Amino acid sequence: MLDGIEPHWIWVAIGLALAITEILVPGVFLIWLAVAAIATGLLTFLFGLPLSLQVVQFVAISLIAVYSARRLLRDKPITSTDPLLNNRMGRLVGETAMVVEPIEHGRGRVHLGDSDWTVRGPETPAGERVRVTGHDGSILIVEPLTLLQDEGTQPPA
Repeated sequence: MLDGIEPHWIWVAIGLALAITEILVPGVFLIWLAVAAIATGLLTFLFGLPLSLQVVQFVAISLIAVYSARRLLRDKPITSTDPLLNNRMGRLVGETAMVVEPIEHGRGRVHLGDSDWTVRGPETPAGERVRVTGHDGSILIVEPLTLLQDEGTQPPA
């Protein structure tokens, strides 16, 4: 079946297939195997290696590529410009919400955004505004929102 195809083209095709698979299934380390397969194809083209050496070379380059990438990413991890992208609860910290069910005995409900959330916090009547200070699982932790008092900026009545 593969009698008319040069071995280096087979390695390049394997490398391209692995690279395409990495694009379709991100997060897997197939890109490093793709690099190793393409490098094996290039070295097979240049030196005409027998199949046994091609396989050994592919395994060696794969190990070198994977461990080099692992070390590089461990020393210089990829940091996100938005670390809370997939942390919805973390994104709510600092937001203000309206209490819809009074917070009694430490529990109540608030309306934030387009949803109602279960909260924990100090006693607060319905209709008051609170600030989200944290979360515990799917329960928001809130504190009453204290507005600045008038400190003599209004003219006397």
